[in-house]
Amino acid sequence: MTLSSYSALPNQRVTAANGIDYAYRDTGPADGDDAGVPLVLLQHFRGNLDNWDPALIDALSPARRVITFDNTGVGGSSGMTPNTVERMAYDAIAFVEALDLGGQVDVLGFSLGSFVAQQIALTRPALVRRLVLASSAPQGAAGMHGWAPEVIGAIGEPETSPEDYLSVFFTPSPAGLQAGGQAARRIYGARGEDRDAATSWATRQAQYDAVCTWGIPDHTKLQRLGCLTMPVFVANGDSDPMILPHYSHLLAGLIPQARVKIYPDAAHGFLFQHHTEFAADVDAFLGGPR
Repeated sequence: MTLSSYSALPNQRVTAANGIDYAYRDTGPADGDDAGVPLVLLQHFRGNLDNWDPALIDALSPARRVITFDNTGVGGSSGMTPNTVERMAYDAIAFVEALDLGGQVDVLGFSLGSFVAQQIALTRPALVRRLVLASSAPQGAAGMHGWAPEVIGAIGEPETSPEDYLSVFFTPSPAGLQAGGQAARRIYGARGEDRDAATSWATRQAQYDAVCTWGIPDHTKLQRLGCLTMPVFVANGDSDPMILPHYSHLLAGLIPQARVKIYPDAAHGFLFQHHTEFAADVDAFLGGPR
């Protein structure tokens, strides 16, 4: 059975073969209820289980099983957060294998999570049926080596507030400010008890090291994406200051079966702002012909 909302789901744990205890949440139709291929979500920089917008998860889950989790060392999961995307990908694969999801999964990666999703698809292509890359960029793209000072200043300090994230995740237009306020109330206010553990400063440092390494210019890294044969949906907001839409077009152009969509008057959190439209687009993509 599906619970009323993502904000009401219990925190669960599973121990993988790598010895890590992963915290996760699981919603949507159960196995045996024609749930189809599970959709596994990979979270953004410094994000934990509670940083997903419940409205987005609730919109994605009626037609399929949706699983969110904390990767190694993040939030309620054990271990030390690795400082490379490649290692994060291996840890994510270990989590998926621990749940024994029956073969293939669909993967939706957001921001840093989209880097990890790309690496999963490259490392273990047989595991990934379809791939959704939100606010993403390919490894080795010129200009991606670290984020603009105002961006990392807003979301990379030891103490950050919802207002700091809103300045990066939403545009300053009236529509953007309204959407940001609504998303903040859902993300920070909908769940009062049994919240996930906060991410640590050590996790922040390791993740930003991984982001910066991913962004070191290297043309040969771009060529790897031609190996991906599964369908890929690339999406972003038209005003994302963190990962510019230019990189979404570049990414989609490097992947043989990729399509791209840019959402209007939206920044890094376009998938929260346009959660109904984005979820419908993802649903159509995951259920479409190969």
